[in-house]
Amino acid sequence: MTINLTLVLVAAALLGCGVYLVLERSLSRVLIGIVMIGNGVSLCFMVAGGPAGRAPIVSKGGDTTGLTDPLPQAMVLTAIVITLATTAFVLAMAYRSWQLNGHDDVQDDIEDDTIRRLALRDVTSEAYEATTSDYPGDDSSGDHGQGPDDDPLAADAEEMRST
Repeated sequence: MTINLTLVLVAAALLGCGVYLVLERSLSRVLIGIVMIGNGVSLCFMVAGGPAGRAPIVSKGGDTTGLTDPLPQAMVLTAIVITLATTAFVLAMAYRSWQLNGHDDVQDDIEDDTIRRLALRDVTSEAYEATTSDYPGDDSSGDHGQGPDDDPLAADAEEMRST
């Protein structure tokens, strides 16, 4: 079985460029990247299917040598449908973003930005402080007046061991 090196290189280029474009912030570039990935995957399936042969329709008791494998063709059709659906979804998102904001760039989430800034300053969040305690057997309720003997789970476990 011989593999066409040109098709392999074209498929690799399509997949590489497509992944690069999907990682961009502009939804129109993401859209082009998804189309390129879809075409690259379809080309990979066709290369993996091997050389062309006879049609995979055989009469009863007929000769089966030199037939084309129909599975890669079915996988290409499936990849085309998936690419079309994903393209329609991203196109709708880009259009809606254009209607609302006047551009199709994906914005940073405000909460993500706040968490990123706090992490850079190494600030402990209030929620984390509320669930931790200085005492090693504490129930982690955040009550500063509790000691290690005030853990209700430890008391239940001690009760179970004594019975």
